[in-house]
Amino acid sequence: MRRHLLLGFIVITLPLADFLAPAEPEAPAKVEDPWLAKYTPPRGYVAYRATGPITIDGKLDDEAWKAAPWSDDFVDIEGAAKPKPRYRTRVKMLWDDKNLYIAAELEEPHVQASLTEHDSYIFHDDNDFEVFLNPTGDSHLYAELEMNALNTTWDLLLTKPYKDGGHAIDAWEIAGLKTAVHVDGTLNNPKDVDKGWTIEIAWPWKGLRELGAATPPKDGDQWRINFSRVEWEFKAVENKYQRVPDKPENNWVWSPQGVVNMHAPERWGYVQFSTAEPGKAQFKPDATGSARHLLHRIYYAQKKYHEQHMKWAASLEQLGLEKLTNVDIDGPPRLETAGEFYQASVTTRQGKRLHISADGRVWEK
Repeated sequence: MRRHLLLGFIVITLPLADFLAPAEPEAPAKVEDPWLAKYTPPRGYVAYRATGPITIDGKLDDEAWKAAPWSDDFVDIEGAAKPKPRYRTRVKMLWDDKNLYIAAELEEPHVQASLTEHDSYIFHDDNDFEVFLNPTGDSHLYAELEMNALNTTWDLLLTKPYKDGGHAIDAWEIAGLKTAVHVDGTLNNPKDVDKGWTIEIAWPWKGLRELGAATPPKDGDQWRINFSRVEWEFKAVENKYQRVPDKPENNWVWSPQGVVNMHAPERWGYVQFSTAEPGKAQFKPDATGSARHLLHRIYYAQKKYHEQHMKWAASLEQLGLEKLTNVDIDGPPRLETAGEFYQASVTTRQGKRLHISADGRVWEK
């Protein structure tokens, strides 16, 4: 039996087998992000209880701050493969019965700021400092706080990341938030050279409870957190700062993301709360960290697969992850797909069961 196609006055006959040939097998999704190839624990910081009162004036001269250790210096958002930041940035954290305290020191020879209206999109125009906080570690329901050297703030809430269909809620306000900035030099004056600017933040527990946080935290509790600094290049024009055109911003962060995207909470670092004497506790990497990373390997592979095939893969083999192994899990991962939804699950050797869904939410049950 043959099928005929009539094209003009020419009859072409093609074997029916050509039409009935088996479809090409679906190619496994390729995961190219280096962050996914190997689990590297993110940075961690031990936040101690404040040993005394803290005045939010931006100067970092309280006795309590002197006892708090500085974090590691910020690096490029993509990690060590990129150039070292031109200027040093580092942070400290403390806590007490009322607040989480954050201090930041930003080296900057020409301190600049222009925006003065609360909830302005600060990073679009000014150099800024940013805090990202997800207390529950579920990669959903997190807060972002941005500040410039004029102490103008932008606080926003995300129920889930942009990559998962989330939207910023600009109208959200951090209840009871206090912030202050101190400039070591002169603001917006290109005629001299400044040392930089320092920041103090008091973030009340009552505001953090809106993110699902159990507050105040207990000794040993860990939250997902990261810090970012957006740095533009400016030049002096008629004794004013003007941004250099066609120059992209620099993104310097505390714990590298591996990609130019702060809205990937699974890549943030950790703050560990401690009641020990300052300097006496050690940070303990999240025991479920590698299992969470494994789940996100599946998550990102599924996103790629869905882009190619308009459906979720039903097996790890379809994702090219059939040999996915991890020394910290008990047995192979489990993947269940149903229409527009899927869920991947792993069990750690400590018996903790972790799950991830199509929208990137992670939970333990």
